[in-house]
Amino acid sequence: MTRDTVHRFVRFALIGGIGFIVDAGGLLLMMQAELNAFLARVVSIALAMLVTWRLNRAITFGASHDGQLREGARYALVALGVAALNYTIYAALLLAIPACPPLIATALSTGACMIISFAGYGRFAFRSA
Repeated sequence: MTRDTVHRFVRFALIGGIGFIVDAGGLLLMMQAELNAFLARVVSIALAMLVTWRLNRAITFGASHDGQLREGARYALVALGVAALNYTIYAALLLAIPACPPLIATALSTGACMIISFAGYGRFAFRSA
């Protein structure tokens, strides 16, 4: 790994932390509004995706050269794929371990998806060519 890649990954991880706060906070808010843990997580993931796209564009990867619409579409493709994996891990944890708190399942599933999303965003969503 080059020094630039390490620095980019650190920025990505910090923004991921912000995304996790948005995700977890949204999850808690939705559950307090009496949505079940499964539906609440769909909403919270969507909120986190929007926040992390904008921050990763500004801070981690920089804007791609073909405009926000195409970049946003590529980001959405990667994010939806990673979100599907993230949600699958989350749901599996909650179903396999009924006593598992939703926030713990969120943290574990998000951590498991971190490298995949970094590679997908860097190589596809924010590509320069």
